Amino acid sequence: MSQPKVGFVSLGCPKNLVDSERILTQLKVEGYNIVPSYEDAELVIVNTCGFIDSAVQESLDTIGEALAENGKVIVTGCLGAREDEIRQVHPNVLGITGPHAYENVLDQVHQFVPKPAYDPFLQLVPDTGVKLTPKHYAYLKISEGCNHRCTFCIIPSMRGDLVSRPIGEVLDEAGRLQKAGVKELLVISQDTSAYGVDVKHRTGFWNGQPVKTSMQAMCEALAELGIWVRLHYVYPYPHVDDVIPLMAAGKLLPYLDIPFQHASPRILKLMKRPGQAERTLERIKKWRSICPDLTIRSTFIVGFPGETEEEFQELLNFLEEAQLDRVGCFKYSPVEGAKANELPDPVPEEIKELRYHRFMETQQRISAARLQAKIGRTIQVLIDEVDDEGAIGRSFADAPEIDGAVYLNGLTDVKAGDVITAVVDAADEYDLWATRQI
Repeated sequence: MSQPKVGFVSLGCPKNLVDSERILTQLKVEGYNIVPSYEDAELVIVNTCGFIDSAVQESLDTIGEALAENGKVIVTGCLGAREDEIRQVHPNVLGITGPHAYENVLDQVHQFVPKPAYDPFLQLVPDTGVKLTPKHYAYLKISEGCNHRCTFCIIPSMRGDLVSRPIGEVLDEAGRLQKAGVKELLVISQDTSAYGVDVKHRTGFWNGQPVKTSMQAMCEALAELGIWVRLHYVYPYPHVDDVIPLMAAGKLLPYLDIPFQHASPRILKLMKRPGQAERTLERIKKWRSICPDLTIRSTFIVGFPGETEEEFQELLNFLEEAQLDRVGCFKYSPVEGAKANELPDPVPEEIKELRYHRFMETQQRISAARLQAKIGRTIQVLIDEVDDEGAIGRSFADAPEIDGAVYLNGLTDVKAGDVITAVVDAADEYDLWATRQI
């Protein structure tokens, strides 16, 4: 029996990747064969990103490429929420749906490539579903949407308000992944700290035990799995303090991904972001007193409308004071539909560019110094890949794709997913070099 063939392209952030995994899992369950090339597919699904202008353009270009190479294309994801914009450029797409519209995507697939007859021998799908990450790590999405209305962001208009997944469902998925050999779980959402707020932190059940729908209770339960657990997209609410002792005790990775975005009170207010720089600095100091190994990753925006040189200097001063380990920076880019577009005094492109480089130079110096301080230390390394020259892995301070790596030259008798002990020999602004400890 011939299985109908579907091509799939996934763009954007890890949250989009999890959406792709869900769609692919259901397609596999229904008997579709997922193929890696346009020409072999009877239809192509493009899961798009629509967060910033460059992502929109990449999505539109990818849709165009799929249409040129195959001709039968279904579009889903964040850009799908702006159907008119897609139709204007690509009127011939077969169907368009917004983000996390799994059932609608499948309905459209059934319409153009009918569902095959069920064959239990062909349609064996692992309990974990189809994963787009390597076997040893996986993203665990705990909620959809966001209750914030940041003026530079249009995610709530695309993905809606916060909807937390039931705690039992989240922990069941985590348990299945751990049993399948996953060594690292990356907890993701639009706002991980807000998990359970929409359901008033009601009590659910897992393994016959009551568990509160809250970030702390979830973290305590995940810590029992005995694998690496990494928290992403954490807003600095007061209750974040409650998970730091779990990190100090070795139950969670001592790693927080907190998008601070700026340090000027006026700019934060214009962004509609929580947080005051002075209070944030106090809390970072407190967190590090409890958990000295804590790694903090963050992202910032430079050149936000109205940002003055003095306010930009406030941001640089914050970096010097906070001594963050990993930092990303974006030049402000107007996103269609974002409230910030209406703000006065846009910053000229050439000033944005200068501020971006000044920001990065400051942070690279800080990051390099913090990594230099690790030379001579003994660390745990999760191996990601091995070739003839040696192994490449990550420490607890390194999330996949966005942070640095640990290079173990000459180490070839390990495999992806192994966790080894190593001593740090050298460092630069981003990466470490280490030798396995015998």
